[in-house]
Amino acid sequence: MTLAVRYTSARTLDTAPAAPRTPGPGEVELAPAFVGICGTDLHIFHGDMDARVAAPAVLGHEMSGRVVRVGPEVEGWQPGDAVTVMPLRWDDSCPACQVGHQHICQQLDFIGIDSPGAMQQRWTVPASTLVRLPASLSLDRAALVEPTAVAVHDVGRAEVAEGEKVVVVGGGPVGILIALVARAAGAEVRVVELSAHRRLLAEELGLTAWNPADVDVPALVTQWTADAGADVAFEVSGAAGGVTTAVDVLGVRGRLCLVAIHPHPREVNLHRFFWRELTLVGARLYDRTDFEKAVALVADGTIPADRLISKVVPLTQAPAAFEALEGGGDVMKILVDCTDDTQGATV
Repeated sequence: MTLAVRYTSARTLDTAPAAPRTPGPGEVELAPAFVGICGTDLHIFHGDMDARVAAPAVLGHEMSGRVVRVGPEVEGWQPGDAVTVMPLRWDDSCPACQVGHQHICQQLDFIGIDSPGAMQQRWTVPASTLVRLPASLSLDRAALVEPTAVAVHDVGRAEVAEGEKVVVVGGGPVGILIALVARAAGAEVRVVELSAHRRLLAEELGLTAWNPADVDVPALVTQWTADAGADVAFEVSGAAGGVTTAVDVLGVRGRLCLVAIHPHPREVNLHRFFWRELTLVGARLYDRTDFEKAVALVADGTIPADRLISKVVPLTQAPAAFEALEGGGDVMKILVDCTDDTQGATV
């Protein structure tokens, strides 16, 4: 028997024995090494996704690990291979899939939400979800490939180009990753974030960060851009005020990329969209190209993954880690160590 972290009800997780499932045709069994806890996992923990998540549910989709067993009809993989998982399973027959948008399949199985995830010591998944990791990339850093792929997709959806001025509203893990990916694309970037801890980290990474509680962000953008306004804004805060800021900083024909999940409708200044001919684009998930680029960005150090990891805890301490993340501002990314050695380490 192995161990798994399970969501059982609102604000309740347990660590329970789990029997590994033998890989069937086209499947592989993995030994997850490190699994990141993300905002969606916290929504599940709070009970906000009970209509979708069937308890008891094994969480986790930001992961790295190694192949343990290979099922029939699987080629190209063998035990010991270092991998991450693109946690999407689509039906290939819905209208979205038929026009090439499998990552937003209308019947999408997001593994780790709609089906069992990676926060366990053994995990069986389709071989088609595997993404190879280079031997030079440590598995703890590789656990940040999935959120980096989100950022790569977001920056691509916004069509960020070299020399453009970009404002990222929300300096949590995904916001910082978007800022870093946009900078790597040649953009000039500003981050808007309330948390002093997150602003400090952004500045340590060479980014300029503003506190919206202390400064007039649109006025600073006006000054920074010589009255032109930003070319692109990313709304990553999930707050009503963040939406307002993201709209207000944009210049003529600016693009607003909506990244955060807003569970409730928000008021939006549509007159400004009309007056400046703004564009709004949604960005959800990623495709394999995004994942492969994310692997390269983490592996070559463009994404300093080690600086974003606040803490690593053993599997048995995962429930406490969820509670620690609720504080928000002083923590970026917590990883759960799923290896058999449950001593854990602090980074």
